[in-house]
Amino acid sequence: MAAGRSFAATDRFIAEVEGGKLRPAYVLIGDEVFFRDRCRAAVIQHLVAPDLREFSLYDLDLSDVSIAEILDRAQTPSLMAPFQVFFIRGVKNLYGRGSHKEEFAAVEAYCKNPNPNALLIFVADHLSIPADVRRMDMQDKDRYDRIRETLGEVCGIIELGRVDEGDGIRWVIESGQAQGVKVEQDAARELVDSLGSDMMLIGNELEKLILYVGEKKRITVGDVETMVLSAKQRSLYELTDAISAKDRSRALAVLDAMLSSGDGEDAAIGHLYMLAKTFRQMLVILEKNVRDSRAIWQALWQGFRVPPFAAEDIIRQARRYKSRRELTRALRLIARADLALRSNPPSKRMVLENLILQLSSEAPQLAPAWQQEELPV
Repeated sequence: MAAGRSFAATDRFIAEVEGGKLRPAYVLIGDEVFFRDRCRAAVIQHLVAPDLREFSLYDLDLSDVSIAEILDRAQTPSLMAPFQVFFIRGVKNLYGRGSHKEEFAAVEAYCKNPNPNALLIFVADHLSIPADVRRMDMQDKDRYDRIRETLGEVCGIIELGRVDEGDGIRWVIESGQAQGVKVEQDAARELVDSLGSDMMLIGNELEKLILYVGEKKRITVGDVETMVLSAKQRSLYELTDAISAKDRSRALAVLDAMLSSGDGEDAAIGHLYMLAKTFRQMLVILEKNVRDSRAIWQALWQGFRVPPFAAEDIIRQARRYKSRRELTRALRLIARADLALRSNPPSKRMVLENLILQLSSEAPQLAPAWQQEELPV
């Protein structure tokens, strides 16, 4: 599907997977979940036999497993599966304090003499790549450059950046056409604008719209307004309002209402993703000292903006936080919950409820800044 420049990197990767012309290792760099899931789905479809998934597919985290152990497992042929895929999260651990030359050297040595029946995929989702890379946060740019200078020397780099608004609109129209449904230009624009070019949400809502219009086979602006716009997003901002006000009982009540409607617990990852995005937006608002809705459009770049109705709400919520440290703590808690949800917990609701309780509680007293190690967001 030729949906524009924003899709080029993942389209190239998927073509390599389908054609079997793979490098030994890749780095998926960026936190755009839509593209990450696209890459993962292609790998599973073409490289992992359904009946051998338990022996072929591994999700590992460098917070728990050393790179040496992962490389040893990759180098060792499996007796149970013809091909093995290793998704490796926690890449930021390779860029913490201390020297990591030995670890990078080990990756380089493996890539020079790899197991042809194994694929390593490093998931560097601790930074964001905006649709306009010139607007990249300086800290994220530094992280990006360090990855390119290390893992990027021996691994294929696949950028998972935000989608340009025009590319998002084209993708909606082409996706509808692929399923025999005409999406009007204005309807596609309304869908993309209303969801802030968030492709994961756009994809989910487009599927619902296609089911909604049924035999009509045409999606109009009215359909988008009816099905998508206000209710879901307003619930999210009600949740972050309660969290930022430290109102635990109200926050839990809003979460319960969100989980009791629509897709319920199946939408947990989506809720978490939007929560993380909103806290990132609040972090930018706080750092750039945004005080009114006119300034917010300059502070937040295309593809990372909030719906017009939420501008004043999110500015008010962001100003309840007194420091960057409070918001980065919240993002770390969300990241841990994301890892827990992807580990197939007994109850997704319990993971989310525990997160909301932590987010809506006062942060513990921290040591002075000079005593703390600065951790990546």
